[in-house]
Amino acid sequence: MKSNTVILVVDDEEQNFDVIEILLFKEGYTLHFAQNCDIALDFIEKNKVDAVLLDVMMPEVNGIEVCRRIRANRQLGYIPIVMVTALNTKEDLAQCLEAGADDFISKPVSGIELRARVNSMLRIKHQYDALQNSLQLREDMGNMIFHDFSNHLVSILLGCEVLRFGKNESRKEKHLQLMENSAKQLQLLTDSLLIMAKLESDKMVIEPEEVMLGEIIESVLEDFNFLAESRKIQIINDVAPLTKKVYIDKQVIRRVLDNLVSNAIKFSPANSLVKLCVDYPENIQARIKVIDQGKGVSDNLKQRIFDKFEIGQVVKGISQTGLGLAFCKLAINAHQGQIFIQDNQPQGTIFTIEL
Repeated sequence: MKSNTVILVVDDEEQNFDVIEILLFKEGYTLHFAQNCDIALDFIEKNKVDAVLLDVMMPEVNGIEVCRRIRANRQLGYIPIVMVTALNTKEDLAQCLEAGADDFISKPVSGIELRARVNSMLRIKHQYDALQNSLQLREDMGNMIFHDFSNHLVSILLGCEVLRFGKNESRKEKHLQLMENSAKQLQLLTDSLLIMAKLESDKMVIEPEEVMLGEIIESVLEDFNFLAESRKIQIINDVAPLTKKVYIDKQVIRRVLDNLVSNAIKFSPANSLVKLCVDYPENIQARIKVIDQGKGVSDNLKQRIFDKFEIGQVVKGISQTGLGLAFCKLAINAHQGQIFIQDNQPQGTIFTIEL
């Protein structure tokens, strides 16, 4: 939003700032004035600045030197700088660009030209900001994914030690189940990442076949039964008839259901229910609902939560990578279906898939 856009005007004469303020008034920017190099650098270091309008001809430290000092600071080097100058020889303009300026505008300043050049610089700045945010998100999510892998591997290795040296049979059985669950979670994460990458790059072709949806759901619930029991959660299967066939890519839809059931169990409190329902309306192949009694999803998150790396509400002690639901959305879109969220009254969430 323009009201959040901060532009610093560096000029030794305040009346020049007044002129620029008038010319940019309708744009809705927040303008600040710095009368010399030290004030400008101090302001930029302490505040968010989206662009700098920098006068060349200033006493003591001129604008070209100010530009060099801004560019010399690695933390400030990304800020677009437009030189405002009465100089118009090619040598002078080349000197501005060599100092690190991105653009220049000649005095007397034209309102149309000023607005056009400022807007051009702001587009570059906003693209840079978006790229930096994306890179940071990828780094954060990468760290979380590696953390998940590490935790599951530790659980498997610990279980191996117990099986090798332990004498308590009940403890061995418990760790065997934990190892199996960790291995399944690793497989789920790995498969989701691989399939998502293929879907995003349009290199994956959906291969539908006639399958019995009820059998897939029974298999999913069987695999997650131990995880649910360990969290004191009851899973209810409300699928009928089991022999009803649908035309889907079995592997991809299986991974979608794995993600939804895994999430429902992770975000549900102890002594609650997770329910899977399937019906077969006339106008679509099937409608699948995964229903939980967790905290629910706020209205403003119901669409964003399907975006890549969007984790919604952070829950302490629960791993959240922001990839599972993004994968589900891509997979269901590839089937020309839809997935959406509804509230489960009085508490919880209903994830609905329509194929």
